[in-house]
Amino acid sequence: MSASELLQFYVTCPPGLEPVLASEYRQINLVRSKIKKDIQSLEKQLPGEETGGMEFEGPIEHVYLANLHLRTAGRVVVRLGNFIAIAFSELRKKVSKLEWEKYILPGQKVVIRVVCHKSRLYHSDAVAERVLGGINDHFSVMGKHFIETSSSSEGQLILVRLVNDHCTISVDSSGELLHKRGYRQAVAKAPLRENLAAAMILASGWDKTSSLIDPFCGSGTIPIEAAMIARNVPPGITRQFQFMNWPNADKTIWLSILDEARKKINQDTPPLFGFDRDTGAIDMANANAARAGQKGVIQFKCQAVSCLEPSLTPGWIITNPPYGVRISENKDLRDLYARFGSILKGQFSGWKVNLLSSEDRLIANLGLGSAEKTIQFSNGGLSVKLASYKINA
Repeated sequence: MSASELLQFYVTCPPGLEPVLASEYRQINLVRSKIKKDIQSLEKQLPGEETGGMEFEGPIEHVYLANLHLRTAGRVVVRLGNFIAIAFSELRKKVSKLEWEKYILPGQKVVIRVVCHKSRLYHSDAVAERVLGGINDHFSVMGKHFIETSSSSEGQLILVRLVNDHCTISVDSSGELLHKRGYRQAVAKAPLRENLAAAMILASGWDKTSSLIDPFCGSGTIPIEAAMIARNVPPGITRQFQFMNWPNADKTIWLSILDEARKKINQDTPPLFGFDRDTGAIDMANANAARAGQKGVIQFKCQAVSCLEPSLTPGWIITNPPYGVRISENKDLRDLYARFGSILKGQFSGWKVNLLSSEDRLIANLGLGSAEKTIQFSNGGLSVKLASYKINA
């Protein structure tokens, strides 16, 4: 595909974090697509990975940029076709006319995922069968070999959605979900995904020069993501992407984008701290930081929240403390939150606090009053709230 060809592509994110994603895309100069509101709203009503996100338009290099730089994204998919299909024969015929040769090779395995909603073609397995048939029809006309489906996750992922008989077919450009940066091989209890940790930091308004403390750091995801943000390290700088396997991928453009990104990485970081009462968690945090290229950048220490003390100048506390649903349904954590809130009010005047929790009653036990702002989103299927405060004297 030529570099000048405009593609429609969709970037997914956890529902509720679209404003954070929007702030990110503006920084790397991506262009939002102008799509009909009714279609956009239908997309957001569907279950699965595409219940949150945004549609973009641009050349293939924008797909590369989105995968490399967007910290809150889940995956980036390219829209290959949009059409009405009310019969299986119609579906297969229209699928066969799409430009599959740009994204898959004859004989390559594909993984087809189907969602059907309020459509005459409602049987997902039958839809997948016709889509595979249409792909093979496309290559048969070209005198090529057939395509195989894969029951595993190996192969080019193809997403098919039928909403009110409107069929959208997309090809995944990311491969593994984008929160998998590659550094987090060791995890503590109830780990926080990397893209959610990054979203918390970005939503907090952290200035990248002030101190940042995570008093419940677990395996270190929040401080590690903060270090990468402060140093301008792209989240995808060391990983592989599915688009690298596309027949018409432009390696020259991709290597140029990588080279430019590496030149913008800096070595300056503010004081970053991660504390946890679990020695094993601190060991994991140090190992993860080393794999992320942030060894020695973050000060990890085994200590209870009761030992928490501020650094010399006010900064940010960004943390994901334990909440009952996440670890133990029967464990009452109200005393922990009350003690944490007391420490914040007594010692952290002028600091900004951003805390993630699933329970309003636990947040209320902090005793910090009403939050300056809140963001509601999903963490592993659990509805959570990021509450932001400024501690006043």
